Amino acid sequence: MFEAILHGSAPVQRRAMAKAITLLESTRADHRQQADELLTALLPHTGRAFRLGISGVPGVGKSTFIEALGLHLIGQGHRVAVLAVDPSSSVSGGSILGDKTRMEHLSVHERAYIRPSPSSGTLGGVAEKTREAMLVCEAAGYDVVIVETVGVGQSETTVANMTDMFVLMQLPNAGDDLQAIKKGVMEIADLVVINKADLDAIAATRAQAQITSSLRLLGLHGNPDNAHHNELVWHPQVIQLSALQGLGVDAFWAKVLEFKKLQVSSGKQVTRRQNQALAWMWERIDAGLKQAFRQHPDVQTLLPKLTHEVLEGRMAASTAARNMLAAQTK
Repeated sequence: MFEAILHGSAPVQRRAMAKAITLLESTRADHRQQADELLTALLPHTGRAFRLGISGVPGVGKSTFIEALGLHLIGQGHRVAVLAVDPSSSVSGGSILGDKTRMEHLSVHERAYIRPSPSSGTLGGVAEKTREAMLVCEAAGYDVVIVETVGVGQSETTVANMTDMFVLMQLPNAGDDLQAIKKGVMEIADLVVINKADLDAIAATRAQAQITSSLRLLGLHGNPDNAHHNELVWHPQVIQLSALQGLGVDAFWAKVLEFKKLQVSSGKQVTRRQNQALAWMWERIDAGLKQAFRQHPDVQTLLPKLTHEVLEGRMAASTAARNMLAAQTK
């Protein structure tokens, strides 16, 4: 699988990538060990791609935009990988995984690879193994990796912690003028894109002005490094485009390249990736500790009894939690 990912012909490489990502997503202990060995082997061949995160509410046109952008990049000689995350049902646990059907032209191109994955209840709008799948794509030689998140709300910002650039897509007339100053997502967006600008040019221009003003306010009263007179610092910007019409995609990519140049020359891209790697490590430690806690024999013995007492109102939830934590440390 390792050699096929690095050096296989297009069909062989794609099959190997699909198998590798499926292995990474497996919860079996033996599969997890194989996946760790594969990642370690692939790691020296990663890190050369530009990682682009795309977020926005459902219906904003993320898939249409990514297809237009992907085809534009392929036309310039790039290889594009798209990691698309579909929301998992809280009832059935299933996902439709229909992004390939929404990117019908990009999905069949030999220089593109699209992998839909279920969010499986993971917060942050991304799948649990998105970071690992990204490394597989980079090792396979894809030089632009796009992470499309589920549109799950302003507090779901995990994608910004795994990509080099975070792009927020907005609608020109969403019916909420206050959306421009919601700080949850807006303050970490590197670029804001107003899609479907062709539907209502006046509304798109008004939204652009509102969001630009809000970003300026956040920059001036937030990080002092964002002072607008400093030309060596990237200042978040707002642009309009129409993905369906293919208008503005080239201007968008020009902004991305401008951002990349500033980040690389200042050393911020390296620092950002280092911080992301450490955050990823601690995230997996937290998940592993939680799993080990649940599997501890003493915790499994106490859990039914304490759960029942909490449900019956005979014990405070905090007390039950402390009792089970104490049982694990004995």
